[in-house]
Amino acid sequence: MTGYTFALEIGRSLIYFRFKGGDCMPISAYVFIECTAGAARDVAKEAAKIQGVKRANATTGPYDVIVLVEAPDINILGDFIVTKIQGLSGVLRTQTNVIVD
Repeated sequence: MTGYTFALEIGRSLIYFRFKGGDCMPISAYVFIECTAGAARDVAKEAAKIQGVKRANATTGPYDVIVLVEAPDINILGDFIVTKIQGLSGVLRTQTNVIVD
């Protein structure tokens, strides 16, 4: 496989960029969402309708919803999370983990 990977450190987080054959591959990430009481199923349902969301599920545990998203680059990913995911009714806070492999 030709190409390379590099990491950008932002605060205490590492963001990885993967290149294959000179072209940038899309960035994929899991977005862990905490919701207001009783909103998890509605948040998952609405998130699943957003372009760029590959999967959205209401879950048990410390997060109410886990969403798999894909974006063409890190800037679009950040904007997508702030405007689309955090803008959903019932979302209290999010944590985003970029997929590195």
